[in-house]
Amino acid sequence: MKWINNIILIASLFVNMDHTTAQIYHSEALQEAASFGKYRAIGVSVNAANRLFVSFPRQNTDYQYGLTEIVNGERVPYPNDEWNKDGDEQNHFVSVQDLYVDAHDFLWVLDSKPAPSGSIFGDKGDAKQGHFKLLKINTKTDLVEQIYTFDDLDKAKSGLNDVRVDVEKNKAYLSDPGQAALVVLDLETGKTRTVLQKTVFTLADPSLVLAYGGVEMRNKEGKPFLSHVNGIALTHDFKYFYFKPINQTHLYRIETKYLADEGRSEKELASKVTDMGEVGVTHGLIADQKGNIFLTTSLDYSIKYLSQDGKLHTLVQDSRLLWPDSFGIGTDGFLYFSCAQLPQDPAWSNGKDRTELPYRVFKVKLP
Repeated sequence: MKWINNIILIASLFVNMDHTTAQIYHSEALQEAASFGKYRAIGVSVNAANRLFVSFPRQNTDYQYGLTEIVNGERVPYPNDEWNKDGDEQNHFVSVQDLYVDAHDFLWVLDSKPAPSGSIFGDKGDAKQGHFKLLKINTKTDLVEQIYTFDDLDKAKSGLNDVRVDVEKNKAYLSDPGQAALVVLDLETGKTRTVLQKTVFTLADPSLVLAYGGVEMRNKEGKPFLSHVNGIALTHDFKYFYFKPINQTHLYRIETKYLADEGRSEKELASKVTDMGEVGVTHGLIADQKGNIFLTTSLDYSIKYLSQDGKLHTLVQDSRLLWPDSFGIGTDGFLYFSCAQLPQDPAWSNGKDRTELPYRVFKVKLP
């Protein structure tokens, strides 16, 4: 009877997804890790005890918690209720964008609400300045130990999106699609440097218009979705930092010793970037202990990975992978990731809501 269930599942996917050009894919390897109803999950990370943390940016009307731990399948506000309540920006979450568990098992929480000029989501409003803070949470005590507030960042233009932490050099590396740049945060001084700004490596290709199910991803003014440098990854030996824009098909990397060197000019830094070749349209990135670089690849509903020999592999392909986004790697041998479904939003889908509830985090076995 298993084959009958598969046929029913595939048929239902075809009806619900409103696909006109996309092939229908299904993989038995794909497993649901958690389900959230109408609440859109973005950030995902997993600590050494295999605790699953998931964030929910404040992007639409359906919002309850900014940061949660998934316990027995349920969302539990993390690190406590108070941080997840409305209140002053200093002591409460505004819009948690990304999560990262570092090599010392601290959870780094990027609370990022750009001004409209720095947002990739077409946000409206009259805010002149964005809000950004980075929290360091001890997952053994569940206490916030440090908060960085990016006081020297251009908050009118910035749109901090993803974060990775290099405990060897005491630096945090962040993608900033708002400024088409990378940001290097010194964790000792709290000072930032904006680097590789508006280079071929960090700028989106405006001719690359994303389309899903035959529907181009444009806002109501007809402007296509466009994101500069977005997904980032840091290798476990802290040697390489990978990055790319969403609207570009090439993946790039640079050695962290160059990123951390404050004496390098922009020209020198650009000369140290390596083009890793074509990988497709991707969103989140993460590195595993073997040096594989995983990429959420939305146009063909897949998760791919670049192995150390430079070859690109498909780990899983399934039509439920609607804009797969952020990654976490568990000690249980699974790769966890969210599906943001951004192209299904009315704002990017000719006013039609194609969202398929529930929002979920999936998992798949590592290669």
